[in-house]
Amino acid sequence: MEWFVINDIDQLDTPALVVYPDRVKRNITLVKSMIDDVSRLRPHVKTYKNIEVTKLMLDAGITRFKCATIAEAEMLGMCKAPDVLLAYQPVGPKLQRFVMLMLTYPDTKYACLVDNTDAAKEISAIAAKNNIVIPVYIDLNVGMNRTGIAPGNDAAQLYMKCANLPGIKPVGLHAYDGQIHDEDLTVRTQKCNECFAPVVELQAELGRKGYPEPVIVAGGSPTFPIHAKRKNIECSPGTFVYWDEGYTEGMEEQAFLTAALVVSRVISLPDETKICLDLGHKSVAAEKELAMRVLFLNAPELVMLSQSEEHLVAEAGKGHKYKVGDVLYGLPYHVCPTVALYERAITIENHKITGEWKNIARDRKITI
Repeated sequence: MEWFVINDIDQLDTPALVVYPDRVKRNITLVKSMIDDVSRLRPHVKTYKNIEVTKLMLDAGITRFKCATIAEAEMLGMCKAPDVLLAYQPVGPKLQRFVMLMLTYPDTKYACLVDNTDAAKEISAIAAKNNIVIPVYIDLNVGMNRTGIAPGNDAAQLYMKCANLPGIKPVGLHAYDGQIHDEDLTVRTQKCNECFAPVVELQAELGRKGYPEPVIVAGGSPTFPIHAKRKNIECSPGTFVYWDEGYTEGMEEQAFLTAALVVSRVISLPDETKICLDLGHKSVAAEKELAMRVLFLNAPELVMLSQSEEHLVAEAGKGHKYKVGDVLYGLPYHVCPTVALYERAITIENHKITGEWKNIARDRKITI
C-alpha cells in the first residue's frame, strides 16, 4: 500500500489538507543531522503555522525560530519558544502589536528587522515609551530585491545609528537569498557564496569598529545545505518540515520526505476525456502556472486544463477509468501558501485519520 493512502477516506470531506506526523518527525531529525549544532537552526514557521509542529521542534531541541507575521510570532509565544525573530520590519499598528507581544509573552525573546533610519527611530520611540529594549537585525538585500539595504557602508552606518538609539539594540544581520534556487547545487553554491561574501565583510567591518560580532541569520531551504557548512551562521529553512513537489524536483540533494498533501475527489465527468475535481485555487497555491500547482501521486498522468475558485478540470484521455467520487492525493508544488488556505491539517497515521492540527497562525490575528 502506498504511504499516503487513507483507509478511512470515507470519513474525510474534500478538499482537505492532510499531514503525516511520522514523516514530519523524520524531516525534523534529518534537518538536525545536516548541521553541526542544533542551536544554529532557526526554522521559519510560515510553512506549517501550528502549535503541534512547533512543539515537535522544541522537543527536538530547536529553540530559535523565524516568522513573518504577528500571528506566527504569537503562536510561538504561546508555545514559550525561547527565541523568535520576526523577519519583517514592523511599522504603524504592526509595531504596536509587536510591542504588545513582547509585553504579553515575556518568556520569549523577540527581535525584528530594520532597514532604514526612519523605521529604526519609530521602533526606538515606542520601545523607550514602554521601557523595553527591542533587539534588531539589519535586513540586508542580497539579491531578493524586495526589502533590505545592500551590505556595505550604508548598512554599517545604519547598524551604528541603531546602536545609539534608546530602546533598541542591534544584534545581527539578516540575509535572505530566496532568489537562488538553481537545480544544480554547484551553481547554487557559487551564487550563494557570491551573495554572502559582502555580508561576512560587513560583519568583520563592524567588528573592526568595536562592536560585538553581529549574529548572521542566512538563507532558506534551497541554500540551507550551503550555509549549514559555515561556522557560526544561523540557518532558516522552512519548507523542510512538510516539503513539496517544487523542492522535490529542484533540490534533489535534500532527502526530506513530502509530509503534507491535499486530498481531492472527482465530482464531475464533463465529457469522455475530462474529469473535474473539487480542488480550486482556494485549495492549493495558485501563483505558479497551471501545470505546476499540484501533482496527483495516484494520477500523475493527468494534464491540468483549467482551474477556478472551487474546480480543477483535467484531461484524463479516452478510455480513462475515473469515476465520480474517486479520491486523488495531491502533492502541492508550493506547500507554504497552500497550508495558509486551510484552517486545519488532518493528521494521518498508519493510514488512518487520527486528529487535526489547527493552523492558527494562518489568521492575521490570534489575540493581539
